[in-house]
Amino acid sequence: MGVWLNKDDYLRDLKRVMLCFLIVYMAILVGTDQDFYSLLGVSKTASSREIRQAFKKLALKLHPDKNPNNPDAHSDFLKINRAYEVLKDEDLRKKYDKYGEKGLADNQGGQYESWNYYRYDFGIYDDDPEIITLDRREFDAAVNSGELWFVNFYSPGCSHCHDLAPTWRDFAKEVDGLLRIGAVNCGDDRMLCRMKGVNSYPSLFIFRSGMAAVKYHGDRSKESLVNFAMQHVRSTVTELWTGNFVNSIQTAFAAGIGWLITFCSKGRDCLTSQTRLRLSGMLDGLVNVGWMDCATQDNLCKSLDITTSTTAYFPPGATLNNKEKSGILFLNSLDAKEIYLEIMHNLPDFELLSANTLEDRLAHHRWLLFFHFGKNENSNDPELKKLKTLLKNEHIQPCLAVFKGQGTKEFEIHHGKKILYDILAFAKESVNSHVTTLGPQNFPANDKEPWLVDFFAPWCPPCRALLPELRKASKHLYGQLKFGTLDCTVHEGLCNMYNIQAYPTTVVFNQSNIHEYEGHHSAEQILEFVEDLMNPSVISLTPTTFNELVKQRKHDEVWMVDFYSPWCHPCQVLMPEWKRMARTLTGLINVGSINCQQYHSFCSQENVRRYPEIRFFPPKSNKAYQYHSYNGWNRDAYSLRIWGLGFLPQASIDLTPQTFNEKVLQGKNHWVVDFYAPWCGPCQNFAPEFELLARMIKGKVKAGKVDCQAYAQTCQKAGIRAYPTVKFYPYERAKRNTWGEEIDSRDAKEITTLIYEKLENLQNHGKRNKDEL
Repeated sequence: MGVWLNKDDYLRDLKRVMLCFLIVYMAILVGTDQDFYSLLGVSKTASSREIRQAFKKLALKLHPDKNPNNPDAHSDFLKINRAYEVLKDEDLRKKYDKYGEKGLADNQGGQYESWNYYRYDFGIYDDDPEIITLDRREFDAAVNSGELWFVNFYSPGCSHCHDLAPTWRDFAKEVDGLLRIGAVNCGDDRMLCRMKGVNSYPSLFIFRSGMAAVKYHGDRSKESLVNFAMQHVRSTVTELWTGNFVNSIQTAFAAGIGWLITFCSKGRDCLTSQTRLRLSGMLDGLVNVGWMDCATQDNLCKSLDITTSTTAYFPPGATLNNKEKSGILFLNSLDAKEIYLEIMHNLPDFELLSANTLEDRLAHHRWLLFFHFGKNENSNDPELKKLKTLLKNEHIQPCLAVFKGQGTKEFEIHHGKKILYDILAFAKESVNSHVTTLGPQNFPANDKEPWLVDFFAPWCPPCRALLPELRKASKHLYGQLKFGTLDCTVHEGLCNMYNIQAYPTTVVFNQSNIHEYEGHHSAEQILEFVEDLMNPSVISLTPTTFNELVKQRKHDEVWMVDFYSPWCHPCQVLMPEWKRMARTLTGLINVGSINCQQYHSFCSQENVRRYPEIRFFPPKSNKAYQYHSYNGWNRDAYSLRIWGLGFLPQASIDLTPQTFNEKVLQGKNHWVVDFYAPWCGPCQNFAPEFELLARMIKGKVKAGKVDCQAYAQTCQKAGIRAYPTVKFYPYERAKRNTWGEEIDSRDAKEITTLIYEKLENLQNHGKRNKDEL
C-alpha cells in the first residue's frame, strides 16, 4: 500500500528529518568535546577547593576500580583526571582558558591513583569549614595578614597524618575564633613545604606576621595542642577592684575601647578563667576583658547595681551609675563563642563617608573603603570589624577599595575573598605597592610613560592569583613602569577595543608599542619580562629580517633561532628559558625567535615541522645553507647554552707538559687552567662553560686546558685530585705562584668576577710596594 505526498508536504518532512539529524550530530559533538569545567561539573569561577571537591566526587564514582565491567572506565577517568590536573594549576588553567587543549602538554593527567587513595587520602580537610587549605599562592598572604595561624603540613600518603586528622578537626572547632587553623598538602605543594623547612609529616607550625615560625614538638592530643596554641594567643584578663576600676574604664573609653566584665558572686556561675582568657584572645585589640569578685568588692558591685553573678559589655561612653545603665549589654550565655558573636554584632560599624566629604577625607589619609548599594552588607560578617585594629600599624582607616592618600586618583579595588585574612593581606600589600585600578577616565591609551596593564575578570581564579604578584613587581619597578588593572566585566568596551579574549591578559604599553606577557604568574618572571623589554636579549625576527640577519650573516657571526607558535605549551615553557639563555650569551651568539603562527608559510618553507624548533646557524661557509637542530630532552637555559657554546671554535689553548711549564709556570701572563679527563661527565658539561670563560677574559688572562688522562704526571705535580679542577696562576713582577689558586665555581661569570677581584688586589698590592720603595 502506498501513500502519496504532495511536494510541499515532502519538503516539510525532509526538513524535519534533517533537523533531527543535525540536532543528534551536534549532541554527539558536544558530548565528545566537553570542556574541562563541564567535565568536573564546576563553573569557570570555581575555587581550588571547589575543583578538588568536584573531582573527588567524580573520582569515587567513575574510578575503574569501582567499574571493572565498563570497558570505557579507564578512558573516561583519564578525561576527568586530565581536567583536574589542568584546572588545579593556575598557570595551566590560564593557558587552557586562552588556547584550549592545544595549549597544553599531551601527557597531562595520564596517571592516576587507586580508588582507596581518592577515598581516604585525597583532600583530607576540604570538607572542614574551620580548616583552611592553603596553596602556594595563598600562604604568604594568609600568614602575613597579622592574624595568628597554626598550620598542619601533611602528605596524603602519610599514616601519621591520617591518625592526626580527627584530632586536628576537633582542635580546629575548639579554637575557632581564637586563631586560624590551616593545612598545606605537601603532595601538591612540595616547593612551598621545602621553602618552609618541612622535612617530615605531619609538621605543625605557628605563624604570625613579624615573628619567626614556631614548630610544635608535643604530643598530638587535643588538650596539648590547645595549651600550645594558647601560649601564642595575646590575651590579658584584668582583675578589677576599687583601686583600679575607674581609671581602667576611663582610660579604655578615651581610646574608644569598651570592657567585657564578668561579675562573680556566691551562688551563681560566672565565666571561668579559661573562658575569660579565650574571650580576651578573640577580642584582642577590640574589647578589654576583666572580672570582679563581688564577695570582696561588695560595695563596688552594689554601686553598679550588680547583685548576682552576671556578665556585661560596657561600650565606650556607657553610663556606669546604678540609676541609668545606658548602652550596657547584659549577656546571659556562658559560652565564649556566643558571647563573642553578640559583642561583635554590637561593635560600631565602619564610618560612613558622604559624597560631599569623600575627596577631602581621602586626600589626607589612607583608607580601606567598602562600597555598598542599598542595604549595608558590612554587618553580615562581624569579623571584618577587626580590620581597624589589625590595620592600625599601616595607618589605614577601614571605612573594599584602598585609597593611597592621593585623593580619588590612586586607588585599588579588592577582588579576593571577603574574609578577614584576605582583606588584611590585600590592604597591607596595596597601600605599599603601586597598582592602580583603571577605567575609561584614567586608561593610559596615549600616555607617554610606559604602563603594564592587567586585563582581568574578578571571577577568574588565575586573575586573582596574579594580582599579589603584580603588587610585588610594582614595588621593584617604581619610577620606571606604572602598573594598572582593568576589570573587563565592568569595562567591556575597552577590553574589546584591545581584542582581549582570555583572562588574565597582561600587556605592556610603551607609547605605540604593545607587548603581551605570556609567562608564569610570578613577580620574578614579570620583572624578567620587563627587563627583557627594556634591554631585549632575543630579537623578534620576521621573514625579511631572518633573511637579512641570519641567512646573510657575516662570516664570523652565529645565530640560535627558536621557531615557535604562541598556542604551543612547550613553546610557552621554553620562552622564559630562551630569554634567560640569551642574556648569558650576549656578545657571543645572536639569539632570535620567529612566530610561526604569524609567519606560517615562511616556517613551512624553512621545513619547520614541529614546535618549538631550535636551530643553530654556525659561522658562514661556502657550503650550502647549513644549521644544526636541537634534539636534546632538556630545554632549560643552562642545557641550551651548553649546546650552543659547543659549536663555537675553541678559545682556550690545549697545553702539554712542556707548554704548561713554559707558558703557565715560567711565562709572564696570568693563566686560568682547566684540568680535566675526557671520560669525566662533569668535565664534558663544564667544557663549553670554560670556553665561555676564555672569551670573557680574553686580553687580560689566558685560558688553557690540560688532559689529565694523557698527562697524568703533570696533573699530579699540580696537586689535582678531582676532575674538573680549575686553577688560577697569577703573574706578579717576575714571581709566579707555581701551585696556583683553586677556584670552586663552575660558572663563567662567577669565575670571571673572582679573577678580576684577584687581579685588582694584585695591582693594589703592587702599588703599595712601589710607594714603600
